[in-house]
Amino acid sequence: MKIRFLAMGVLALALSGVSAAQTIDVRIGHQSQVTNTVSGGIVLEKLGLLEKHLPRDGKYANARYRIQFSDYDSGPPITNQMIAGRLEFGVMGDYPLIVNGARFQETGRMESRFIALTGYNLKGTGNGIVVPVNSPVQSLQDLAGKEISTPFGSAAWGMTLKALADAGLSDKVGLRDQSPPVGVANIAAGRIDAHADFCPWSEVMEFRGTGRKIFDGSEVGLPTFHGIVVREQFAAQYPEVVQAVVDATLEAQAWIQEDPMRAATMVSEWTGIEKEVLYLYFSEGGITTVDASIKPEWVEALKVHHSVLAREREIPPLAFERWIDETYVKAAYARIGVDYDAQVATLVSPIPNNPELAAAEIWFAEGGVQTYDSIAAMVEAQKAAEASGARIFSTYVYDYNTGLKLFGKTAFMVKSPDGGLVAFMKKPDADAYAAEHGGELTSLAGL
Repeated sequence: MKIRFLAMGVLALALSGVSAAQTIDVRIGHQSQVTNTVSGGIVLEKLGLLEKHLPRDGKYANARYRIQFSDYDSGPPITNQMIAGRLEFGVMGDYPLIVNGARFQETGRMESRFIALTGYNLKGTGNGIVVPVNSPVQSLQDLAGKEISTPFGSAAWGMTLKALADAGLSDKVGLRDQSPPVGVANIAAGRIDAHADFCPWSEVMEFRGTGRKIFDGSEVGLPTFHGIVVREQFAAQYPEVVQAVVDATLEAQAWIQEDPMRAATMVSEWTGIEKEVLYLYFSEGGITTVDASIKPEWVEALKVHHSVLAREREIPPLAFERWIDETYVKAAYARIGVDYDAQVATLVSPIPNNPELAAAEIWFAEGGVQTYDSIAAMVEAQKAAEASGARIFSTYVYDYNTGLKLFGKTAFMVKSPDGGLVAFMKKPDADAYAAEHGGELTSLAGL
């Protein structure tokens, strides 16, 4: 009885916030090499943004913070650490978020709360299925009788389950659990038929010239996004600290938007992901939209994801109305003077032939990013630069059918009789366009 009384007394003292030497652990599990999560993890860590926002007055006047960022390859291990009480926060993708909420509620003694987004793509791009660059496979159907590796429990795994089910291939394609680095290495060595992964690994393989995308996440018809979850017990005890994490995330998102080229360069230095890949995600018209608001579209997508997981992997039920907590993100937007309802209503989506975007870009080693009104104009500028010895980091174009941003060097091009160029992500789409409109199938290297 005495021991119990003392323990309760210590807990009451901590809850009151009057401890003269209170130490608060703020431990965040994140994925530095996942582009949609960097605003909730590596950017906070490297720019010291969390320290800037942590409360220092009132009941926190004498608090000491012990901040720890732990880096992971995927979301499921973060959930395991949160349930074990070794992490307070987790930053992960849509399917892992679902598993996190469901697994916590399944315990019957603790829960997590979904509190903010870190990045999204409305169409689902970011997830993708890649084959070795010289593989004869051109479509999902070509993988019948073959095997796909993917990180089990990840957003890409969930996308793959749905894609195969939609195509009637669930019992015709084998799945193997592989982490992103292993899958990427096996694609490069030709040791696996295909690899499905989350952002930005499909584009990493494309940029390195080892893989070719044959299925894009946008083809499943659902958005993909990453977000932040927190242990409910911690949030109840230290709501102001949770608010600081969300406030810092919004500042990190603004930092990315202010200068995507700077963000790509610095995040590359921190993570080892090529800056050219990161720019493909962070830039205007790119794959990632940084926006912390929790939109109805995300909730509906999560419910679909849960149904897929319940059917395919018997995931436990999840009480969404209890799990989702917009309190902190609403307050964060209010603090920077942004109407939350207006932010929720704002959706960024790729548009074919978007008049607000340049048709093509070149990122020069000297001079930064230059834009062009047509792919043909970009090609001429590229040739002139190469002739003069100017160094080019990368070129960027847009898929004709979807408006998705692509690397110029990996796009399939159709050259029309008048010299115009149209870009495509996938060869079958380029073939179909050439058959209908006339023209010659080519690539930047072939021009």
